[in-house]
Amino acid sequence: MTQQERLRYLVEGLVAEYNERHNEHIEIPMNEEEQFTLFRSLCNIRPAGGMSLEWMKIESEYLNILAHEKGIVTISDMEEREPQIYLWQGDITRLSVDAIVNAANNKLLGCFAPNHKCIDNEIHTFAGIELRMECARMTEYMEMPEKTGVARMTYGYNLPAKHVLHTVGPIIYESVTDKERIELASCYQSCLKLANAYNLRSIAFCCISTGEFRFPNEEAAQIAIDTVRTYLKETNSKIQVVFNVLKDIDYDIYNKLLG
Repeated sequence: MTQQERLRYLVEGLVAEYNERHNEHIEIPMNEEEQFTLFRSLCNIRPAGGMSLEWMKIESEYLNILAHEKGIVTISDMEEREPQIYLWQGDITRLSVDAIVNAANNKLLGCFAPNHKCIDNEIHTFAGIELRMECARMTEYMEMPEKTGVARMTYGYNLPAKHVLHTVGPIIYESVTDKERIELASCYQSCLKLANAYNLRSIAFCCISTGEFRFPNEEAAQIAIDTVRTYLKETNSKIQVVFNVLKDIDYDIYNKLLG
């Protein structure tokens, strides 16, 4: 089965499910790029739950091949900017590390907006529907909504990363308060503590709370770097830390702050 055939199979399954659930009729486009957009949007909006074993097997094959086509990146491909600290610009779903960090919302189920460009949506898309299923099981007996600054761990499923650490950062509505600075630092501390508790050797942080959550980029980067430096120094942890950025503005900020 080719990748195009796998994608068509996956879309047909999702469309049949959607049509039955909503009593509607969606036409499947002929174009492969449009098929992927439809695949992603239907995965984004569907509630947590499994598909047939065959569908999930094909999904795993499709996403794993897609990951290799995008290009898998390891820490050995990066420049060490300080002892144990790396800076890398690009798609976090390409990173083969023990854990990547997801800037999650307080429901911890992923982004339900079709084809949204937030990192939560990206991670859930390329991990596959199993990630939302695990998140639903994890949150079933938790006190919700999730508190800001806490970290939770799941498997990475079809991502190159073995695990995903989900943390909810502070949302900025006006000017940044000391409470929100402490909460953002707690996101980084909680992820590092959880990673070390499970003997993970490497972790890649996204720019938590910037973008949709409106934390000023430079201040957020300074908090991130200071928190990681302090943690490594005080705990003598050997974990390797990647600061992953996507936008040029964030790369310039981290590049400057890391010297």
